[in-house]
Amino acid sequence: MERRFRLVLSCPDRVGIVAMVSNFISSHGGSIADANQHSDPSTGWFFMRVEIRAESLPFSLEELRNAFSPIAQSFNMTWEIHDSAQPRKVILMASRQSHCLADLLHRYHEGELDCEIPCVISNHDDLRSMVEWHNIPYFHVPVDKENKTEHFEQVSKLIREHEADTVVLARYMQILPSDICAEYERRIINIHHSFLPSFAGAKPYHQAHERGVKLIGATCHYVTEDLDAGPIIDQDVIRISHQDTPEEMVRLGRDVEKMVLSRGLRWHLQDRILVQGNKTVVFN
Repeated sequence: MERRFRLVLSCPDRVGIVAMVSNFISSHGGSIADANQHSDPSTGWFFMRVEIRAESLPFSLEELRNAFSPIAQSFNMTWEIHDSAQPRKVILMASRQSHCLADLLHRYHEGELDCEIPCVISNHDDLRSMVEWHNIPYFHVPVDKENKTEHFEQVSKLIREHEADTVVLARYMQILPSDICAEYERRIINIHHSFLPSFAGAKPYHQAHERGVKLIGATCHYVTEDLDAGPIIDQDVIRISHQDTPEEMVRLGRDVEKMVLSRGLRWHLQDRILVQGNKTVVFN
């Protein structure tokens, strides 16, 4: 694929932001391949994502960052520039359920996800053969229910050793401690069913079946210290009826979870998500 620099920014809304960014790019001979912007009248905040054809600029990535920095400072921007030629390292974490992990590994194998997967971490050994078929290292880190500190220390060590840019909880059923959440803020992605908080705990689909729900779905979000309450990246639903058994609901729910998680990760890897507070702007 064509190499591109992706500029994403947010700042207080004011006149001249688009013109200043566009003029900066054009003044250096840059060619804009894609551009999106959004002005939020409720917060007075501006969001923008621009893809620039890398070969059209006379800069390296670092030189581009240095050249753009004065403009960013003058507009009080929160900003990043990424190079599409530098894929991010994504560590996948799972427990026993395989559907989300298997789906992401398949998409990775087929080239649908622009990233590297240096390893998979799990608190069970059930999924080892599937992961190793993809020639990806698998780390089994057991959990002592009475003392989980050692488990999370080892998990944190593995994440650092493999220099992960992003961590995806592909149905990893342990609650991450606050220090890991803080260290990898906006870089840990999770998936959960749409029944929270109504049907929390064991067998949520069975609880929903007993209540006669008509819609089931899933939510993909960034992880924060507040359990399942981080900024939402993507959501989807599917309609069901009284004819669907709890087992059928579980199957349909897994389908939605896979789709929502893969979309959320893809958007994250493509720098399409900007976070403000506990909300997101997603240029998809």
